Amino acid sequence: MNQLKLLFVSEEGLISGIAYKTVQDGHDVKFYIKNPHFSDIADGMVLKTPDWKKEINWADLIIFDDIGYSKQVKSLKKKGKFVVGGTKYTDKLELNRTFGQKELQRHGVKTTFFKEFKSFDAAIEFVKKNPNYYVIKPSGDAQNIKHFIFVGKDKHGTDVIEVLKSYKKKYAKTIKVFQLQKREVGVEVAIGAFFNGKEFVTPININFEHKPMFPGNVGLMTGECGTSMFFSKENKLFKQTLQKMEKTFRKEKYVGYIDLNCIANERGIWPLEFTNRFGYPCIFIQAEGIEMDIGQFLYKLASGELKKFRTKKGLQIGVRIFLPPYPLHNKKIFEAYGKNKTILFKKRNFNGIYIEEVKLTNNNWTTAGNAGVVLVAVGTGNTLKKVQKKMYNKVKNIKIPNMYYRNDIGNSWYKDIKKLKKWGYIK
Repeated sequence: MNQLKLLFVSEEGLISGIAYKTVQDGHDVKFYIKNPHFSDIADGMVLKTPDWKKEINWADLIIFDDIGYSKQVKSLKKKGKFVVGGTKYTDKLELNRTFGQKELQRHGVKTTFFKEFKSFDAAIEFVKKNPNYYVIKPSGDAQNIKHFIFVGKDKHGTDVIEVLKSYKKKYAKTIKVFQLQKREVGVEVAIGAFFNGKEFVTPININFEHKPMFPGNVGLMTGECGTSMFFSKENKLFKQTLQKMEKTFRKEKYVGYIDLNCIANERGIWPLEFTNRFGYPCIFIQAEGIEMDIGQFLYKLASGELKKFRTKKGLQIGVRIFLPPYPLHNKKIFEAYGKNKTILFKKRNFNGIYIEEVKLTNNNWTTAGNAGVVLVAVGTGNTLKKVQKKMYNKVKNIKIPNMYYRNDIGNSWYKDIKKLKKWGYIK
C-alpha cells in the first residue's frame, strides 16, 4: 500500500505540519479541527472535513494529535480501525501529575519529592514550614497554559510563595489542582519512544527542550521554543525509566509516542512529567530525522508492523518562529500583530520547514490560528555547528513582520552530552 487515506483529528490543529507533509508525500489526507479559533489552519494546503466521524470508513488510518480522545480510540479499535491515539490510562498519566509520579514509583522508577495541593493557602504554609527550591506545576487543563509553570530559584522558597499568592488572587478558578515538586539541578533531558501497541519501537529518541521564552533560558515558560535531539539505541536513560513500563503500555495496547521529561544528575534520573502523545515541535523534528515516509511510518506503527526504523545519522535541531502575543493570550494584540500576515520567502525553498499556524491565501503562505505559533525550521547533520547553521539559514530566509525566535537553540548541546556521558547514562 503506497498511497494511504489519512484522517487527522485535532482539537487546535497542532498536527498541521505532519498533515501537510503527508499531502506533499502524495497521500490522500483529510483534516478535522474542532476549535473554531484554529479552524483556518492549513486552509488551502490540506483538505478539511467538518465532521471527522463521517470519514471513518474512508480512512486507512486515523490519527489523534492530542489527549482526550480515549473513548473514541477504544471504539475505533474495536471496529478494526488502525488508530494512533491515547487510552484512558495514558491520558491520565499526563493530565494528573500526581498519578503519573505514583505510577512511575509503582514501576520501580525513582522520583523526586512531590506533593499535590488543592489550596493555595495550604501550599504557602507548606513552603514556609519546609523551605527549599520548588517548581509549581498545575494539573488538569490548566497545565496547557505553560507560563503557569514556575521554577523557584530561591533556596528558602520565597519566590514560590509570592507566585502562589499571585495565583490565588488571579487564577484560583483556573488552577484547581497543582503540584509542588522539589527542584532538581542537572541536565534537563527527555526520553521518548514510539509504541506500536505491543512494544517500544527502536531507535529511541533523546531530546533537549528549550522552554523559556528568551535566549539563555530566561523569561516565561512556553510550550516549547525549540528542541535538539538524536535517535539512539536503548541506553541507561531509557532502561531506568520508560522501559520499566513497557508491560503496562502493552496491556493498554497503546499506539503513539511516549515522552518522559527528566532531570539527570550524578545522583540519578528524576522524572518530571509525561507527554503521552506527539510533542510539538518535537514530532516535526523527528519526522525530518526519520528516513521513511511519515505517513507509512504512522500506518505501520498503528498496524503493529513497525518494530525498527532507520534515521539520519547525527542530530536534529528545530526552532519555532512566533508572532505576538505568544506565549500570552490577547485577542486584540494577535489581531493587530499576528493575524493574516503574509509569510515571505527570499527563496522559495520549503525543505525542513514545517507549518504550524499557517494557511494558503492567493497562493501565498499567511498566518492563521490564534496563538502566534507560526513555523518550525529544522536542520540535520553530524555536527552541532553545521546543523545550527542550516537551521538558522532557513530562518533567515523567512520574513514575517514582528516575527521572533530564540537564537540559541542547541547551544548547551556539548555541555549536556558531556555530563550525561560522565554519569554513564549515554555512550
